[in-house]
Amino acid sequence: MDLSSDQIKRILSKYKFHDVAIEELQKIHRIHPWIKPSPGTYTFSDGTQKDLLKLSGNIPVRYEGHSYNFPIQLWLIDSFPFTPPICYLKPTKNMAIREGKHVDAKGRLHLPALHNWDHPKSSVVVLLNEMIDKFEEDPPLCSKPKDSDKDPNELLAYVNKIQINDGGVRNHDQQPNKVSVIGGGDLGMASVMSILAKCKVDKLVVIDVAESSTKGGSTDLDIFSLPKVEVSRDLSASAGSRVVVLTANAWSSEQSYLGLVQTNADLFRGIVPNLARLSPAAVMLVASQPVDIMTHVAWRQSGFPPTRVIGAGCNLDSERLSHVLDIHLNTHKTAWVIGELSNDKVAVMSNMALGSNAPQPEIAPGSNTTKPLLDRAFEMIKNQGQRSWSVGLSVADITNSVLENTMKTHSVSTLAQGWGGIGTEVFLSLPCILGCSGSTRLAGVSLGKEEDSKLRDSVTSLSDLMGQLRI
Repeated sequence: MDLSSDQIKRILSKYKFHDVAIEELQKIHRIHPWIKPSPGTYTFSDGTQKDLLKLSGNIPVRYEGHSYNFPIQLWLIDSFPFTPPICYLKPTKNMAIREGKHVDAKGRLHLPALHNWDHPKSSVVVLLNEMIDKFEEDPPLCSKPKDSDKDPNELLAYVNKIQINDGGVRNHDQQPNKVSVIGGGDLGMASVMSILAKCKVDKLVVIDVAESSTKGGSTDLDIFSLPKVEVSRDLSASAGSRVVVLTANAWSSEQSYLGLVQTNADLFRGIVPNLARLSPAAVMLVASQPVDIMTHVAWRQSGFPPTRVIGAGCNLDSERLSHVLDIHLNTHKTAWVIGELSNDKVAVMSNMALGSNAPQPEIAPGSNTTKPLLDRAFEMIKNQGQRSWSVGLSVADITNSVLENTMKTHSVSTLAQGWGGIGTEVFLSLPCILGCSGSTRLAGVSLGKEEDSKLRDSVTSLSDLMGQLRI
């Protein structure tokens, strides 16, 4: 396989597992020399673009005694081979896609080998073999009919997919308000109940992860059959979600803290890339602990832009803080708790009143007037804890802002690099405006000496821990 062109070298140099990726490409060439690499720009469903390597070629398929060549294209994400490729059929002008179990109307392939991808057991060579087998059972391409052969019922079929409702015309293909919660423990169940109560969802999928220590509650959901709730143990049930909530943990009392976090990172490695592939336009919301680290891990493993991977972070503390300031201290301004979800978190205040409709809130600079108020309010909430039901309510609050595109400002765990002079790649809770496309950070602000020191300590400790993990 010729990887010597400057463009291909430039793209491959940005791959996270460069050497392993090249080894995999050489294996593909030895077995399938007709698969050719080329550079390209892939456009994700949210409109973002990335320069990636793509593999193109024809795979031989036999059907009813005849041989056919089906053109395919595989886009290799920059975390390949630990993340599966994004696969498409590329029909010629004389071919038509036959939408079915393993292919959608746009030609994107959804095969078991992709859903269950686990390198090094999984590889493109194995994937291509499965592709051939599945296509021989049910060919996904056919010859286009001539104009005279067109089915007169096609227009009726299209009209049947149109629904008239109070909001006007809606096509059945429009993405529904689907949310998936991964993890069946107390936090998962609290999130499910809170989302059902607060959010307008068309479907809520609960997936128990076998390797997780937070499981079991989904059995009761299955028994009592709640409306709009589907219980599954198969990640493919999450396909097409607008929000994916991760609550799964893999804790053990017999490990060091680093060992515990590594176990969680290993758990995420088996599920996050699959979730991202199944719901490529989703916002991923992490509530697993430690939330700042696990949000960082999820972002690395998903291939999503950082605006679409957020953690529940300090949203709960922020809502409590604003409530105390408003009700008990008669200060009617929004406040946020920022930083690491630890003893080093700090409080900041908005320059706008609660309930303000101003389009762009800002963090107010610290002053001798606001600091005593914030310190007093912080003291009043510090012993309230992070109970499962409380965090579940916070998860529902964030989820609702995404589904309803509220553009409300939440303090969520997000990529902090570049904010307030932070040069390190870490995730911390910062005030972010949330909507259907994900998060937008508020501009940074100068903090007081004590607050800035706490934030810098968090950056150092989180960066050190991330450096010890095998992502």
